[in-house]
Amino acid sequence: METFRFQPGETPVLLSIPHVGTMIPPDIASAMTPEGLAQPDVDRHLDRLYHFAPALGIGFLTALCSRYVVDLNRDPDGVLPQPGQDPTEICPLTTFDRAPIYRPGLEPDRAEIERRVGAYWRPYHEQMRSELRALRDRYGVAILFDAHSVRSTVPRFFDGTLPDFNLGTGDGSSAAQPLVVRLMNVLSASERYSAALNGRLRGGFIIRSYGQPEENIHAIQLELTQSTYMEEDSPYHFRPTLAAEVKPSLERLLSVVVEWAWQKASGQRRAAFL
Repeated sequence: METFRFQPGETPVLLSIPHVGTMIPPDIASAMTPEGLAQPDVDRHLDRLYHFAPALGIGFLTALCSRYVVDLNRDPDGVLPQPGQDPTEICPLTTFDRAPIYRPGLEPDRAEIERRVGAYWRPYHEQMRSELRALRDRYGVAILFDAHSVRSTVPRFFDGTLPDFNLGTGDGSSAAQPLVVRLMNVLSASERYSAALNGRLRGGFIIRSYGQPEENIHAIQLELTQSTYMEEDSPYHFRPTLAAEVKPSLERLLSVVVEWAWQKASGQRRAAFL
């Protein structure tokens, strides 16, 4: 079974969208509740929103399986990126609204969790790890842009309403500060959208695992509130007018990432000849 799609790019930048998938294998779906099958927490339509990325030369890695099958942004060992929160598991048992995903007695056991990690989680991460190393080896630098979306209000995790753009760098550990400053300058220039850096969303397992600035691999997470481009409630329709308004900000953001990556790559090449 194909579990992800990958399209290589022509720059040192890789775009990852780990929560956009909606596919649930029949054997797993048969154990789920109606709430689980509705998949209210999927980052719907992000692949459509970021469809411009390949034109910028950015590589594209997207998940096909639902985060309810296995969450690609969780640590298989259960380590929490932000202690004190109430996160969902690597194979979530409840929705963000705490509704049960599985019918009683049909929750995945340890063996089933390990099977899903091997079948669905590991291939995505092996592809990501391999591509980032290949980019770094080829260009001297690699940048991972991990794209997510979230409802503007999620009481289980956060008080109040989230900013529109939530940039996370693991509290500064996953990406070089000059790059982050440029990105925040782009976001701060907007009169329409609000933004925060390492606020209530500071980055999950992916950027904390792959962001290694000291090894010239940088990782950034962006959580975009779904109210900027889609319906936040069922049936979760894409809203083209809203999407057209937010897309220029995303294009500027990723253009800055590509520009900074090429500048960094050029510096690495010059250093190699000194």
